[in-house]
Amino acid sequence: MLVVAALGGNALLKRGEPLTASTQRANVQIAAKSLAAVVRAGHDLVVTHGNGPQVGLLALQGAAYKPDEAYPLDVLGAETEGMIGYIIEQELENALNHDRPVATLLTQVVVDQHDPAFEKPTKFVGPVYEREEAETRAKAAGWHIAQDGDKWRRVVPSPKPLEIPDMRVIRLLLDKGVVVICAGGGGIPVLRRDDGSTVGVEAVIDKDAASALLAQQLEADALLLLTDVDAIYRGFGTPSAAAIDCLSVEQARTLELPAGSMGPKLTAAADFAVSGGLSGIGRLEDALAILDGQAGTRILN
Repeated sequence: MLVVAALGGNALLKRGEPLTASTQRANVQIAAKSLAAVVRAGHDLVVTHGNGPQVGLLALQGAAYKPDEAYPLDVLGAETEGMIGYIIEQELENALNHDRPVATLLTQVVVDQHDPAFEKPTKFVGPVYEREEAETRAKAAGWHIAQDGDKWRRVVPSPKPLEIPDMRVIRLLLDKGVVVICAGGGGIPVLRRDDGSTVGVEAVIDKDAASALLAQQLEADALLLLTDVDAIYRGFGTPSAAAIDCLSVEQARTLELPAGSMGPKLTAAADFAVSGGLSGIGRLEDALAILDGQAGTRILN
């Protein structure tokens, strides 16, 4: 089975934890054990991951140094792909006892310059703030901000991923038995010019949407969207909350969930399941159990 596993932000940083290298590595070690179990069960594996806190922090650091020389979001996305990919690659190699090669690929993803997302930023990046501080920072830096739980964060454009030009390289690596880490942070957003060349653009692509596109184009057998919640719930946060073990694509598309949490994951899961593959949503620690139908929420066509 070819499995695409998308690691949620909790794979690197749980809410409230300091954004340090040691904290992120400790969290990745937990994720690596679960992913190694999938490989040891005989499956081929492609790993994707988020980058919201990290890309936002790099943007803050750049602005604090020389605001007029700050790097654009596509370059910061490439930096986070390398940084996070390095940690995942190393810890996954360790968890596999170096029995399988693991490689990180900086991955470009084509978006449409006319995507309405550029006019309505929605993607959370960077740290959380109290509302007053967020508003002060937004005014000074020209940010857009939005509420994230009981805090506030910067939001940036998140256009729909359309094409993954590096697909040939990913397939070459898979054909050689390599565990591939790619499309990190949704991939590096680029526009395709009329002459066929590409150029980066200021945006951060949704990791789950990019992972669904990747899984579709690879004709993967399964897409796992791994997070810190054990399943999709009806009535989440209420006394009548109930875990859902299985959904059809039609049921998944009509289930109402918060746009800033499980909503994008369920949309991505349904988009992939239409192709006939298995989509699963659940805890990082349950990756193999989700594949086996013993945990999480499975979405099937």
